[in-house]
Amino acid sequence: MNSTIRVGNLFGIPFYIHPSWFLVLGLVTWSYSSGLAAQFPQLGGGLPLVLGLMTALLLFSSVVAHELGHSFVAIRQGIDVKSITLFIFGGLASLEKESPTPGAAFWVAIAGPIVSLMLFATATTVGFATAASGPLAAILGLLASVNLTLALFNLIPGLPLDGGNILKAIVWKITGKSYKGVVVASRIGQIFGWLAIASGLIPLLLFGSFVNVWNLLIGLFLLQNAGNAAQFARVQEKLTGLTAADAVNNDSPIVKANLNLREFADQHLLNAQEYRRFLVTDEEGQLLGAISVDDLRTIPNTLWSETQVFQVMKPIEQSSTVQSDQPLLEVVRLLETQKLSALTVIRDNGLLVGILEKAAIINLLQKKVQTKFA
Repeated sequence: MNSTIRVGNLFGIPFYIHPSWFLVLGLVTWSYSSGLAAQFPQLGGGLPLVLGLMTALLLFSSVVAHELGHSFVAIRQGIDVKSITLFIFGGLASLEKESPTPGAAFWVAIAGPIVSLMLFATATTVGFATAASGPLAAILGLLASVNLTLALFNLIPGLPLDGGNILKAIVWKITGKSYKGVVVASRIGQIFGWLAIASGLIPLLLFGSFVNVWNLLIGLFLLQNAGNAAQFARVQEKLTGLTAADAVNNDSPIVKANLNLREFADQHLLNAQEYRRFLVTDEEGQLLGAISVDDLRTIPNTLWSETQVFQVMKPIEQSSTVQSDQPLLEVVRLLETQKLSALTVIRDNGLLVGILEKAAIINLLQKKVQTKFA
């Protein structure tokens, strides 16, 4: 999420706050402190404001606990949690990847609502057990009701809410295809998004009332994110069954290790000016390394004829290499997570297949779409 502010770590997880969170914090503090002052006139000075701020922070702590519920289950499954972010609509735990099975995905999704229900039960129990009264009882009651609302709202069966992820896991289990679950859950998420928009827009248009304007904002949020999920599911469907080898560039920049630099420059650089980096193989096609145009500048021109490519080439990092039979969908995730524009594709025996670029994947998707409607 753009423009976020890192404020530290939670159990080793980077913790961020979006600037919009401060607006909500201020509104909740002011609103609840005003309510406390009206309900308990005996509270003097700035005490209502202090209690309002404390309550607002407790409410947001509940949101953080909800996201930590998702995070801890994901970590137990070996999934890295990249960050937890608080923003205007609540919180978001960003996971490195999807759970490997529908059962595992189900438990990650439901963990957040379970934590919220536990906090609801805890606040309610403390209120009854201590026979709390006055402002303390009001704060405990609000904390309980907000956590119950947080749990129930997130159980709505539409993406991007937890209930949508639960539904996705169920459909995934039934069909055996995760993208099918995304399609179903995202469509339901869009329906709820439109309903929320309508509930906020109709009073505004007919009566000029802003009473449900928050529903309008939530509806837009649901609609946008559910639409993004549906779009990704369509891409996932088209990539299903394809491997890294299917998207390799047929004209990949490859040179032999035993060429001297003069031959390399004459045979490859003059005819392939769009490439600045070339993969290096031996006579059998085994990948050895890579050489770039900049590497040539380290060797004087007068020595090019007696210097071979393998003497200048550099090793290729393992993280930028994928197997030819690796599912293309996994390759796309790798490109995105590592922010790469290309990957080197090899076979199990080390033989080079070629270069796989983002542009080639896009072209492959376009061809599949054209074939479908041809």
